[in-house]
Amino acid sequence: MTINFRFVVFQLGLLMLVLSLAMGAIALWSWYDWYRNPGLGESRAIESMGIATVLGLVIGLGLWGVGRRERDAAPGRREALLLVAVTWVLGAAFAALPYHLWWWTGGDASHPFASFTACYFEAMSGLTTTGATVLSNIAELPDGLLLWRATTHWLGGLGIVVLFVAVLPTLGVGGKKLFHTEAPGPQQTGVRPRIAEAARFLWLIYLAITLAAILLLRVAGMNWFDSVCHSFAMVSTGGLSTRDASIGHYDSWVIDVICIVFMLLAGVNFALYFQAARGRWGSVWKDVELRIYLILKVMVILAVAVNIYGETIITTAGRAVQAGVLQALQYASFQTVALHTGTGYATADYEPWPFVSRALLIGLMFIGGCAGSTAGGVKVIRFWIALKVIYTSLEKTFRPQVVRPLQVGRGVVDDDLKLAAVTYFLLILLLFSLGAVLIAIAEAESLHIDFMTAMSASISTLCNVGPGLGAVGPTDNYGWFNDPSLAVMSLLMLLGRLEVFVVVVLLSPRFWRSE
Repeated sequence: MTINFRFVVFQLGLLMLVLSLAMGAIALWSWYDWYRNPGLGESRAIESMGIATVLGLVIGLGLWGVGRRERDAAPGRREALLLVAVTWVLGAAFAALPYHLWWWTGGDASHPFASFTACYFEAMSGLTTTGATVLSNIAELPDGLLLWRATTHWLGGLGIVVLFVAVLPTLGVGGKKLFHTEAPGPQQTGVRPRIAEAARFLWLIYLAITLAAILLLRVAGMNWFDSVCHSFAMVSTGGLSTRDASIGHYDSWVIDVICIVFMLLAGVNFALYFQAARGRWGSVWKDVELRIYLILKVMVILAVAVNIYGETIITTAGRAVQAGVLQALQYASFQTVALHTGTGYATADYEPWPFVSRALLIGLMFIGGCAGSTAGGVKVIRFWIALKVIYTSLEKTFRPQVVRPLQVGRGVVDDDLKLAAVTYFLLILLLFSLGAVLIAIAEAESLHIDFMTAMSASISTLCNVGPGLGAVGPTDNYGWFNDPSLAVMSLLMLLGRLEVFVVVVLLSPRFWRSE
């Protein structure tokens, strides 16, 4: 049986139409904002988004027309895998168009958006909810493009939740069934057996959390525009801000607390919200992954707070703060939650913090949030399974006669899942090392590159976090990288967001052969 390419083309056409309509809506808002305040400098943004919208509609309608005969076809696993991978590649290319067109209509030759590769990096960073940026002066970007950046975060986060929780587990795609291990979701309970219904429910949860975040940030002192942009980025665990100093710009402990709460919520398996909505709070708390997720945060927050107590903390806005007990807890809590969930927001420059604090933060960055969430990283449940596999192997060296199943909570982890978890860890380590080497080679002539920066850039993009250490720290950006490096990191973001298997499987010749 051959791959039904017409079905894939039809679905890609729908994707282009959805993205085009979203961009068109933002262009109309931008025009209205410019009409009320002609001095805002939005005209180029309106023009660039308008051109991109028309191109997207034409391409979308063309793809829709080519594949419409197969719109009712039932997709197999290969069609689903191909569609998921191409969706992010094509979506990022389209999302990058307004950035490059904005520069093309009158930008400076030295601006990062002069390179389409840099625009693609920015767009991929948005859709994969990584939050890395090539911009050094975010404030110069028109509000329309800033809103588009935030919207790519929000749409990418929603897409990931639906794929992970509603679609991919039903296809049995490698590690994607991890979230079924301990967190029964819409598909497993049988209450919402259809993917469309599950996706609709998840969309409503995602929308409700986003609206709550917008309202609370507005009440806390942000204007409506910043509240929307930061909520879109926060709920998707993206991290692209409208301010160069990120959340640290506002210098408000109230805003910090609101962000901590919503970043924390975004890193939780969204299938658990289904259980909570049905009143099954007991099953929510019994979820092993959730408990480990929270325990890790508390432990690291306390350790970092103790480690930075008494130190002089430099905020991202450049203010020096002497870390007493409350200040140490405040900054430790924010940075721990932001990096663990892969959001990447910052209120302080953690680059000068003691080594222990930086090591713990990088470790959490690697682990990431829960499966079935918008967070990045290898995922808590996969990390826990890998630890248990290691412990079981060690135990066999001194108790070879003991045979016991590997359990996570009340569930038994089968051999396939154990193998998938360990394989994924090895792949991530391999890709992380390969990415660092390629970046170092590409930047051999750069004065910015060093061992720490190359390693940090690789792990930060692969784990969809954004900021790292070295020359890509919380007060730095990725604008100084050359095009080959940005291309490598764009690929790393894609691999990390789709958890490697979905992309790598396309390289197998057997995938393309008829069954």
